[in-house]
Amino acid sequence: MNLPSIVLFALPPAANDWAVLGACFALGLAVVVFIFFIQADASDLAPHRGKLDQLMERRDTIYDNLRDLRFEFRAGKYSEGDYEAMKTSLELEAAQVLLEIDQVTESQTRRPRGPKSAASSEGGR
Repeated sequence: MNLPSIVLFALPPAANDWAVLGACFALGLAVVVFIFFIQADASDLAPHRGKLDQLMERRDTIYDNLRDLRFEFRAGKYSEGDYEAMKTSLELEAAQVLLEIDQVTESQTRRPRGPKSAASSEGGR
């Protein structure tokens, strides 16, 4: 049984092959330019929300959950024991968040605001 031998040789690329090759080259070039030459914006590097904003949002979420829990308890979805357990848990979490808010606001108010003025260093003359 004699099978014909397959001879592989290079054919010149067709027009479609050139288009695909050009698209791949353009995409590769765009990736290299984007990675190495485009600088990040300062607003991209800055945190979008501060610690205080996150804590305030968490506090509001807990208050919403407490209000919803109270509504669902009055609608009869929870037993009194379950209601009290969940309410206590949410109240403790709210107290912790409020404590953290107080700590953050105290640390912000205790920060020095800048150099003292000449009048305050001379005794207010």
